[in-house]
Amino acid sequence: MKNIISIFFFLSMIGIAIGFYFKSGDELLGNKIIGASVSFMVFVFMPLFIYHRWKGKKLSDYTFSNENLNKMKAKSSKSNK
Repeated sequence: MKNIISIFFFLSMIGIAIGFYFKSGDELLGNKIIGASVSFMVFVFMPLFIYHRWKGKKLSDYTFSNENLNKMKAKSSKSNK
């Protein structure tokens, strides 16, 4: 999965660079290539990246709930003593 994400990232960056290269000659074609590369990053690369990074983690560990607030208060009272 990590290799696929890396390949998609570099393909997107290469696509954007090629788009800027073509933009100097044919502006419409360059804008289409840049737009396609950015769309690929938004709709393919980012969801895969987010899924890969959040796989196996609990969302409840990163939200403010009464249980987590009590844990934070207990840790801060221990560090103040």
